[in-house]
Amino acid sequence: MKVALFSLMMNVPNAVTGEAWTTQQKFQNVIDQAILAEKLGFDAYGIGERHGEPFLSSSPPLVLTAIAAQTTRIRLLTTVTVLSVLDPVRVAEDYATLDHLSGGRLTMIIGKGNDPRHYPLFGITEEEQWESLAERYGLLKRLWTEEKVTWSGRYRPPLQEVTTFPRPYQSEIPVWHGSASSTLSTELAARYGEPIFSSNSFHPFEKYKALIDHYRERLVYYGHDPHKAVVGAGSGSLYLADTAEEALRRFRPYYEAFSGTEAAKHNQSPFTSLKNMVERGPALIGSAEQIIVKILKYHEAFGHTVLGISVDGLSEAEQREQLHRFAEEVLPVLKREIPNPLYRGI
Repeated sequence: MKVALFSLMMNVPNAVTGEAWTTQQKFQNVIDQAILAEKLGFDAYGIGERHGEPFLSSSPPLVLTAIAAQTTRIRLLTTVTVLSVLDPVRVAEDYATLDHLSGGRLTMIIGKGNDPRHYPLFGITEEEQWESLAERYGLLKRLWTEEKVTWSGRYRPPLQEVTTFPRPYQSEIPVWHGSASSTLSTELAARYGEPIFSSNSFHPFEKYKALIDHYRERLVYYGHDPHKAVVGAGSGSLYLADTAEEALRRFRPYYEAFSGTEAAKHNQSPFTSLKNMVERGPALIGSAEQIIVKILKYHEAFGHTVLGISVDGLSEAEQREQLHRFAEEVLPVLKREIPNPLYRGI
């Protein structure tokens, strides 16, 4: 199994200490996270695009370029690029540039986004998000694989024999499809025969398993080999301790603080308490042994070979502690027990 560290760059006061970071300090924290993740043997580092307070991740290609300058091996992900509201010409240019500056380490995860505030900012309605995503992705693929592209559609002005520059460094930039709530995303991924990344964050695993199963079924419909399906999955929160009781005690203030945020309300998580969330949901909170058992259980249900984790919201000392513990106590077992994905993208 390959493991990616993700950040949405949410900049809020620490729920335990009350410490608040400046914008500059948060940017530096994210870069430091990525450097540490590479040193500890993680496979990828990802920035998830958001627009509006308290998120600072409105420009993933810029942040990932800064990370590329201070790392050499770790792959760079967008988790996700909110393609439903972006101009594919600009995306083609920005991310091809990042691909060059990183030496071909870019992998893109596309999606419609998980924050409805961005739609009015970019001139579409929430009802248009799926149609917009499909159209823009079709154009982006052409811009990266063809020259002198002539195109017309609904969500941007027509193009006449356009070739974007720079061309990507990789012969083909790997693209995954973010999957969180609708079969429309899994349908799009299956149509192109490309991997999906399940958010697997706010709900019981049955909801996400249904979407993953739909993806595999539709791969067959579109003529792709279902045995070559590649699935990644998130995991919600991470907090390792020597015992489950200690992990719950130490994480509880973070859970209570996040439960009151607008993001949590938007996702309408059915969990009624921290204990309920740990028992019924994907959060990795407990001892190393418990977390390993849980990941293997989810792997049996999902068949995923890439795992996303996050230490967002924790103090800097706790972030480092959690990443070290995961790398030393959990990661070696995952590498041994679960095969790496067939797809080269992570």
